[in-house]
Amino acid sequence: MEKVETLLYKKDLNADDLATLLSCTGEEERSLYARSKEVRDNTLGNGVYMRGLIEISNRCIKDCLYCGIRRSNSQARRYALSEENILDAAAFAHRYRYGSVVLQGGERKDEAFITGIEQVVRKIKQLSEGTLGITLSLGEQNEDTYRRWREAGAHRYLLRIETSNEALYRQIHPRDALHDFHTRLECLRSLQRCGYQTGTGVMIGLPGQTIRDLAQDLLFLKEMDIDMVGMGPYLEHHETPLWEQRHLLLPQRERLRLGLHMVSCLRLLMPDINIAATTALQAIDPAGREKALEIGANVIMPNITPLTNRADYQLYENKPGMDEGAEASTARLIESVRNSGCEVRLAAWGDSPHFSHRKNNLSICK
Repeated sequence: MEKVETLLYKKDLNADDLATLLSCTGEEERSLYARSKEVRDNTLGNGVYMRGLIEISNRCIKDCLYCGIRRSNSQARRYALSEENILDAAAFAHRYRYGSVVLQGGERKDEAFITGIEQVVRKIKQLSEGTLGITLSLGEQNEDTYRRWREAGAHRYLLRIETSNEALYRQIHPRDALHDFHTRLECLRSLQRCGYQTGTGVMIGLPGQTIRDLAQDLLFLKEMDIDMVGMGPYLEHHETPLWEQRHLLLPQRERLRLGLHMVSCLRLLMPDINIAATTALQAIDPAGREKALEIGANVIMPNITPLTNRADYQLYENKPGMDEGAEASTARLIESVRNSGCEVRLAAWGDSPHFSHRKNNLSICK
């Protein structure tokens, strides 16, 4: 087995290499983090892009076994932001020069929902005179829907695979037609065909998940030619079936460590993609997102959902920032980004350079 110091400069990392890096500790861990930061800075610079996160609804047709807003959770207080609420949040992001917004919500496929998203995307473009970038994270849809939203003005889409291990995927989802691993894969391919900057991500520390699984997850992201990634530690919710397996989980601090290792390894594997410093890291450690920025992440997503609804979007428990207004959150995050040694790049879409390369390669193939 090769030593960590050698692997840090190896061009084509394989599953064994990645498993070694994911398992390293002590001085080797510090070397891993230093190298991934160096790769990020040399490839992309140390700029961090801000995406204003608007959690538009917690109504969902899915019943994922780990998720607090799953359809069967009768304790969840359901809401859907009005178009006015969404546009107010987008206007805030525009005013504070965020550069981009993310519309995230529970999955729906009804025509009223699809048309509503199409309309609100167009209106965000209008209110910002085309300057706000728009990312959607609204689950599995058919290709026609993806194209409608793309034509309306959305240009990035995040659809997490959750795990690239099909057997593990089945363990965290009901076994029915609504929760199919291959459907999720095809949706990611569909997003790429539609011209989106395509993002995905995995959960780290699931019951029964191994280091080898995580290494394969990283290789999956590369093989799929993904443009952006949002991944973080799995955090349990007591109103879900997976709560019963909490005794199988690694301690949260270990899940945090693995989450940071995954960010670091992915930066080595895919130097030119966008990697988010996720809120799940902050849920374990108040400085978790900043730690991810220090080692190679380059995107942060402040929550600008109205405070009256923010506490109802609970995918997991102990979600941070539930009582912090958008203005205070923005100021604090800008300061913390700077403290992490990075620069905030305001009023910029912050497109993934990987997407430009992928798009050019597709044009050449055609």
